[in-house]
Order: sequence, then C-alpha cells, then structure tokens
Amino acid sequence: MLDRLNQALDHIESHLDQPIDVADLARIALTSEYHFRRMFSALSGMPLSEYVRRRRLTVAAAEVLEGGTSLLDVAIRYGYGSGEAFARAFRAVHGVGPGEVRRVGASLQSQPRMSFRLTVEGSSSMRYRVVEKDVFRIVGRRARVPLVFEGLNPAVTTFICSIEPSTLSQIKALSDQEPAGVVSVSDNIVDRTREGTEYDYFLGVVTGKPVPEGLDAIDVAAGSWAVFDSDGEFPAAVQNLWRDVFTQWFPANPYRSRQGPEILRTHISEDGSTAEAELWIPVERALP
Repeated sequence: MLDRLNQALDHIESHLDQPIDVADLARIALTSEYHFRRMFSALSGMPLSEYVRRRRLTVAAAEVLEGGTSLLDVAIRYGYGSGEAFARAFRAVHGVGPGEVRRVGASLQSQPRMSFRLTVEGSSSMRYRVVEKDVFRIVGRRARVPLVFEGLNPAVTTFICSIEPSTLSQIKALSDQEPAGVVSVSDNIVDRTREGTEYDYFLGVVTGKPVPEGLDAIDVAAGSWAVFDSDGEFPAAVQNLWRDVFTQWFPANPYRSRQGPEILRTHISEDGSTAEAELWIPVERALP
C-alpha cells in the first residue's frame, strides 16, 4: 500500500503544472478516491488539496525568483486564472507577494516533497475482527460539533448533558443488535486533519426498529465493518485508537475505508481515568 501511495506522490510531482485528478491518484494507489483521501490526510497530517497547493507554490516560487518568466505566465502555468488569484495564494503560503519577491527578495516557505515509509515502533499488535452487517439504522440525538484532537470535547460533553434522562432511556430501549447499548457516532467529517472542523455527532443506538417521533436517525447500508478494541487511559486511548487504525492497520491489511458513519462504544471506569473502547469502521476489500 505504501509503495502505491508513493507512486501516486510521484504522479503529483510530475503534474504540478497540470490538472491533477484524484481519480487518477486513486487508480495508481489501487484504492478508492474516498480511501485515498483518508489515508493521505492520516499519514501526512494535511488534506491532499493543501499538499498539492503548497507543492505548486513552492515550485512556482523558484520560477518567480529566477525572473525569466512573467508573473502572469507563472500564474497560468500553475493553474491560476489571473495574476491577482496567484498573488493571493502565493501570499497565503509564503507570507509575501510574488511581485515583492521579484523586486527585493524575501524569505520563502518550502513544502518538501513527501514520501511515506513504514516505521516499526514496538511490537504491540492491534486487536480486530471483521463483521458483516445487513442494513440498519442509528437512532438517537444529533448535534453539529467541532473536532477536538486531544482531551475531552466540551461541545460533546455539553450536548450529552442536555439530553433528558427520559429521552436517553427511550434511546437505550431501541438497541437490538451489535454494537449493543448506547454508542457515539461520527459522520460527515470533511477534513480530519484540522482541529475545529465540524461534523455530525450522534449519541444513539444501533437498531432495526422504527424511528420514534422526535429522535434523529441515520440509515446505514449493508457492508463490512472492521471492529477494533482497546483499553487504557481515557480519553487518550480512544483518540489514539482512531489514529492507529489509519496510520498502522490500513497500510498493513487488504482493506480500505468506505463512506459511512464510524461507531464507537466506550465503557469508562467509575473514576473516569480509564476506558475500554470498541471502534467500528466501515471497510471493503482493497483491490488486489
């Protein structure tokens, strides 16, 4: 998988002055567009589009400094429709406009070319199983909350505390299949690399029962799910589990992520210091 990702990076590098189609990158990596974006952002720490933009403007900066080509020609070469658009993007990355760089010189920012390598850290293994599920729905209460990388998410805590006990009892009674009991669900996360990105958070249950009036629901298609379990300090163990799935498990296994909600069942100790977690990620077999 990492070899294929690096081949896709080579394709980006040779097409910085041309349109780059994510579908082409996914075909090179032998995966889906959805999984390619997820893997890239998990491994690199930035969205694919941001990396391409920064690489283009790094290479464009060298041409600006050389001075042999007009700024408009440089702008058009790297996909900008006008000198003004190029100048705005250039300033956003380098902190200075291209005209000023050409006139008086300035310090510039460089986005290094990336490559992915496997680093072996320790000898621990990840516990997982793959489960096939028919169509089901998640029923509960939904809120739009910001993504938080470390520590408790205040918006999630406030939302959970706002749910009436009677409503929570109603939700619990609907649980009739795995994962059993009340679960946390993350859905519609556009950019996982940026803290503060908003996403749909559900507190609910997995069920096949009808949706009672006043509750929210997600209908989920049939498919495969990779189920991971972990235990340790709360909330770090839960947050690290998410990270390890995308940076360690996917590169080493013949699966790719598919669109769908991610489901987390957590049992927190009485003193709140530790937790046992079970994370469900929608997956499909990767191309051979």
